[in-house]
Amino acid sequence: MEEQPGPDLDTSRPHPARVYDYLLGGKSNFAADRALAEKMLGQAPDLRTAARENRAFLGRAVQYLAEEAGVRQFLDIGTGLPTASNVHDVAQRVAPESRVVYADNDPMVLAHARALLTSTPEGRAAYIHADLRDPARILADPQVREVLDFGQPVALVLVAVLHFLLDEDKPAEIVATLVDALPSGSYLVASHTALDHAPAPVAAMERAAQAGGIRTQQRDSGDFARLAFPGLELIPPGVVLVSEWRPGHGALLPDPAEVNVYCGVARKP
Repeated sequence: MEEQPGPDLDTSRPHPARVYDYLLGGKSNFAADRALAEKMLGQAPDLRTAARENRAFLGRAVQYLAEEAGVRQFLDIGTGLPTASNVHDVAQRVAPESRVVYADNDPMVLAHARALLTSTPEGRAAYIHADLRDPARILADPQVREVLDFGQPVALVLVAVLHFLLDEDKPAEIVATLVDALPSGSYLVASHTALDHAPAPVAAMERAAQAGGIRTQQRDSGDFARLAFPGLELIPPGVVLVSEWRPGHGALLPDPAEVNVYCGVARKP
């Protein structure tokens, strides 16, 4: 599959996808990303724990959708850099015929897109360079329409991306535009950093990110639920910390103040 041409990569400015990659222990990041991540860690020392727990939630949610809910199509917006257990890896282990489209606005992700396109022969995987702030463009993209059948259920994945939408971006409208395009029986998987348990460190981390050129909008878990899931049927256990979403029997959970990321999986009636 042909990859799209993307904008030039600016390594002098940090990008959320590369900062997240550094927090997860990846190597697809640059000095500016590492410097900002260290400043953020100085304000919120548990940020690596939060990143790992968020990533683990994504894997469990995709496995649930593929294994128990029978979903075979996924649209992952705000993909981030390829790492272990990407959406197509998890889904296609359960159902090799699964189809996945990834979307991100970081040129570095575009440069690594081949790692996101290693689909099983039975399934499909595609990548588009796009921004969550333009949902209509994502939905109309020819590759999205070629790979995904919007007459069948689709799982929309918005993991660790909604907090990059400021109120002025009208995030509720963006989410509604995407969810409205999905047929009945589709799902939304979402997570969002939250102020519930350690508001001072989270706010200080946000200020550090903004000083580094990355704007975020922190919300509490209630605001997140109202933003992401209106009109949808939440799958138990509902809106909880990412570490607490079906963690498995006997799992050792970190303290809530170490996580500060809420999540949910919900079905469209």
